[in-house]
Amino acid sequence: MLIDTDPYVSRGERVHVTERQDPVIYPTDHGTFLNREQIAFYDHHGFLFIPQFFSEQETRQLLAEQQRLWETSQSLDDPKIIREPGDETIRSIFAVHDHDPFFAELAHDPRLEAMARQILGSDTYIHQSRINFKAGFSGKDFYWHSDFETWHVEDGMPRMRALSMSIALTENYAFNGPVMVMPGSHRYFVSCVGQTPKNHYQTSLRQQRYGIPDHESLRWLAEQGKGIEMPTGPQGSLLLFDCNIMHGSNSNISPYPRSNIFLVFNSVHNRLAAPFGGTEPRPPYIATR
Repeated sequence: MLIDTDPYVSRGERVHVTERQDPVIYPTDHGTFLNREQIAFYDHHGFLFIPQFFSEQETRQLLAEQQRLWETSQSLDDPKIIREPGDETIRSIFAVHDHDPFFAELAHDPRLEAMARQILGSDTYIHQSRINFKAGFSGKDFYWHSDFETWHVEDGMPRMRALSMSIALTENYAFNGPVMVMPGSHRYFVSCVGQTPKNHYQTSLRQQRYGIPDHESLRWLAEQGKGIEMPTGPQGSLLLFDCNIMHGSNSNISPYPRSNIFLVFNSVHNRLAAPFGGTEPRPPYIATR
């Protein structure tokens, strides 16, 4: 999809907040996996949390496969493996759906695909996948951000027609760095200041410095909505969230590690164009083209 005028300009000299120009729920005849109440909640709040979505057996297998990947990746020199800033601890492993058979099958789980189609109103594909790890005592934060702002500026995602699904592989407590969201923030686009450096992804995946909202905009979003919520729950829980919701997570100084699989579903009608920030496209293991 190409657009003549970009309604979501960012990375300039000034901050501005504009209303979202796209639907949250797209018209669909792609089934009713989620009920009316769940769809209405997602539409209004920008996220939906389903505790213990996966069975105990499925969750045990997910955790075992994640542990396998963690162990086999420790000594690898691979750009898909992102390590903590100032540390060699693994922070994220990208494109797990593309290079690992187990996670490839997970990305095509009929239940997950059905929810994505129902919300996005079309067939979908995996824009990005990753496992985020937060080791006990040392897992670093992910600062507040809108995924769409980065995907639009650095990857060329035209419109807000994508969503993330986060699967809890370990229990997500309030104290081990779970995802935090600002309900209702998906209704507004916050532009960010600063010119994106060349090959920004090489540092931003470890610690992001561009594409970060200013403090005033964050305060305003929190006041406009219902503050901040922290969807926490046991292993196997599922969090769906809109591509534009403001979210982040604290460092993990608890003894309890936290790890989640993220699968990003994008509409087939929202395929990537040239990055709207004028930079070179990021590698396909970050943004499937």
